[in-house]
Amino acid sequence: MIHSTAIISDTAEIADDVEIGPYSVIGDGVKIGSGTKIDSHVVIHGPTTIGKDNHIYQFASVGDDPQDKKYAGESTSLVIGDRNTIREFCTISRGTTQDTGKTTLGDDNWIMAYCHIAHDCVVGNQTILA
Repeated sequence: MIHSTAIISDTAEIADDVEIGPYSVIGDGVKIGSGTKIDSHVVIHGPTTIGKDNHIYQFASVGDDPQDKKYAGESTSLVIGDRNTIREFCTISRGTTQDTGKTTLGDDNWIMAYCHIAHDCVVGNQTILA
């Protein structure tokens, strides 16, 4: 179910059973896998790929430009695996071309409130960040 107040880009690819809450924004180039739940007021920019059965809580900012002064608008990406919990007010940035161009979050992670996962980070599987 996609709430009527959510703003979804025409280019976003969203599995049929994804839930998207009120006032969330899903931008261009975003792919969201089956069983994922996006709560209210979440912003997801692309290119971002989100796997299956994730839960992203309210006010998270996912896939935005990297916080790097060298960043000049290059196309970079964020890849999130399966079964992750991303709590309130987390920020996860895309990569930079000075490194791999990609930020990666693996599977089965628990990202607690207010965490920042910076550009080009590679977070493995089954981690807890606080």
